[in-house]
Amino acid sequence: MALGMIEVFGFTTSIVVADRMAKAADVKIVAIDKNKPAAGDAAEVPLVMAIKAEGTAAAVEAAVAAGKEEAEKRGLYITHKIIARQSEDIEWFAHLSALGKDKLR
Repeated sequence: MALGMIEVFGFTTSIVVADRMAKAADVKIVAIDKNKPAAGDAAEVPLVMAIKAEGTAAAVEAAVAAGKEEAEKRGLYITHKIIARQSEDIEWFAHLSALGKDKLR
């Protein structure tokens, strides 16, 4: 199982990017996480969001490419990373979310 992660600015952007990723390939969005950086108040959009998706390596690559394109179109893309074969320990961490006790279905 591969893991793809994209960091973007803004909550709304994260939802739109997650939607684009899910529609672009056969992946499961496993978490949408937030992080307010130390200098976040000075940023134009003070909230960093990470969208995490799992699937086959090819599906995750396609989903991340589509999500990155969507975020770049809005000027709110930060970075991305794909882990082709995540270990069980990383898989556990991938499902963590700082958005509270809410869980994705």
